[in-house]
Formats: sequence, C-alpha cells, structure tokens
Amino acid sequence: MSTKPLRGLKVLEFSHTIMGPCAGLILADLGADVVKVEPAPDGDHTRRLPGFGAGFFAGFNRNKRSVAIKLKDPDGRAIAHRLVKNADILIENYAPGTMERLGCGYADLEAINPRLIYLALKGFLAGPYEHRPALDEVVQFQAGLAYMTGPAGRPLRAGASVNDITGAIFGVTAALAALRERDTTGRGQRISSGLFESAAFFMVTHMAGAVASGHSPKPMPERRHAWAIYDVFNTSDDQIFIGVTSDKQWSRFTVEFGLAALGDNPDLATNVMRTSHRSWLIPAVQEALAPLSKAVIAERCERAAVSWAPVGKPTDLFNDPHLASHGGLIDIAIRTPEGATEMTRLPAIPLEFGAERERPGLTRQPPRLGEHTDEILAEAGFDRDQIERLTREQIIVATL
Repeated sequence: MSTKPLRGLKVLEFSHTIMGPCAGLILADLGADVVKVEPAPDGDHTRRLPGFGAGFFAGFNRNKRSVAIKLKDPDGRAIAHRLVKNADILIENYAPGTMERLGCGYADLEAINPRLIYLALKGFLAGPYEHRPALDEVVQFQAGLAYMTGPAGRPLRAGASVNDITGAIFGVTAALAALRERDTTGRGQRISSGLFESAAFFMVTHMAGAVASGHSPKPMPERRHAWAIYDVFNTSDDQIFIGVTSDKQWSRFTVEFGLAALGDNPDLATNVMRTSHRSWLIPAVQEALAPLSKAVIAERCERAAVSWAPVGKPTDLFNDPHLASHGGLIDIAIRTPEGATEMTRLPAIPLEFGAERERPGLTRQPPRLGEHTDEILAEAGFDRDQIERLTREQIIVATL
C-alpha cells in the first residue's frame, strides 16, 4: 500500500489564501503533481500576510511546485493554456468572474482539454448569492455558526477557518468523484464547492434539532445539553474538559471519584434525568474535582474510560506525543518575521494507509516564488531561449 495513491495525477492550482491551497495540499500530500500557478511578479499575496494570516502560505503549500506567470498578458495566458493541455484537475478560488476575465474560465479551457476536471471553489454555489464575494468569516455569520459559537448577543467566529478547510475537502471529494466518472465517459466537467454551503452543512444538527426538540437552538455557551456531565472543570492547577456520555460511564465515573452519593441517587439514574439536574449537579462535581490536580483527574478518567481533554492551545501541538508518535507532524520550513528560515512541525492531513497505518508525509517544502517555473515550462516544451525571453519580458518569474 502507498501513502501516495494519486501519483501521476497532474493538477494546476490557481489559488490563494486557504480554500484553494488546502484543496491543492490534500491532493499533493496524496501524491499528485500539484503546480501552483502564481501571479507574476509578486506571487500569492498570502506569502506576505501579517498577523492572523502569517502562517497561511507555509501551512497550505507544501509538496507543490511553483510557476509564476503574468496571466494578464497574452503570452502568459498562452503559457497557462499550454499547461492545461496535460492537466487532470484545475483548482481555482478567485472571486467570481476573475478566471473568465483572464481567459482561463471553464469554457476557455474545456476547448483545450475536454478531459479537464475544473474545480471552482467559491463563496456561494448557484443561486441568488453566487456573484457575491465571500470570506470564511462572512459565511460564519450568515449561516449561524458565529451565532452558535458566541454567547447570546455576542456572535463569535470559530477559532479556525473551518469553512475554507471543509469547502476544500468537499471540493477534493467532488474532484475525485469526477475523475471516476471520467473513467466511464472520457470527459471532464466543471465542479464546485461553496463556503456558504459548507457553513450551512455545519448547521444540520442544529436545524434538525430545532424540529426534533421543538426549541430554537441556543448558542453553545447556553445550549440545552444532551449530556449532563459535558463541561470544563477547574482543577487545583489548571482546567480540564470531561464528557460522560452514557449511564455506564456515569457509574464508573462516580466510583472512580468517590461520588457514591451521586451514583446512588435515584434522581440521577439516567442521562436524561441527570440533564434536568445540571443546575446543582455540575457545582457538586466541580466541588469534588477542585482539590485534585489535572494529572490526577486525567488518570482517573482514563481508568474509568471516560472522555477527557486538557484545555489546550495550538502551540501545545508542536510537542503533542500522540501526533509525534506516528508521522502526525511534518517538518516544514517557515519564514520568520526577521526573514530567516526556521524549521517547525505542522500536522499532517488526518489520514493513514495500509496495515502499517502510514501517514502521508513531506515531498517538497513550500516553494519559493517561481522556484519551478523553468522546469515546468521545459516539461511543456519551452526551450531555454524562450524561457529566458519570457523572464526578461517579466511574463514569468523563473530561477534559471
């Protein structure tokens, strides 16, 4: 078995920020030859983002090759069209109409390569909103995710770009399905995934729950709980999350923590009964846990086979023993604010293959702008004189 099952697949990625690069990353990690087509002369603008966006490029562009082309120039468009001839998949996540204005819309490229799978990652799928620009945060507010995340009256975006990433995953799923159909029909097609629709999909349980329960969903900090013990508790030295999700777990939990009075209370015999007593049950459990350290509580939860978690921070994952144990972290080169290159470890895609449970790893570091322009153009049949001319005329950025 191989962790690179998509080896031999040729992908062109016209994208920036997260949604498109994440789709390309998944395909690249699985072995596809992903060529990131960046605008010349400056490249993907996320190479230069500050603050919250500083890690976007390094986080989502490993295992790819970079070619930099001025698509607004006819010679640049001609290069792109030549590269499309042998591509299996094209990914784009530009604003509506951008690829069409650049002469690289689906109608343009289908005529060049009828077998092309054209994955358009957009803010919205077909409908009244489809021409609107969108961002992850925009659709979090529009679909109700921000409402569900923050306390009442204080909508709050989720702490990661969840719709960009989910939209990318749905897009890759559609691309692989379209490839399978191409095996039968011999033709490609345009497929699409949307940020708003991804955010709406996250709302499925809340929408269904509103009907099943007869109550409008409340924000998560004020939600009607499905389980009685499903909360963050203070310990003597930190905080810990504990989730007791079955009656058998409740029995083991009360025994392990010496809570016989709670375990024997007939009013707490079932989870449904316990949820109706959360107003006093949670404080009672908190009182029992408060003198204990996080390590002691975690050990007892392990013995009771009850779910628990530390209240972690993203930087804790650099040294997470589980991720580090079996290829879950990949060594990635990142540019620091001082302009130096520093090696760090970032999570692999959450997949494993074969009896050995191997994880997809690193083939290439995130590329420098135009790092592979010359070799990619050479593969497409351009000779050295042509590449040098295109470089002089600033149609491409190449490292000869």
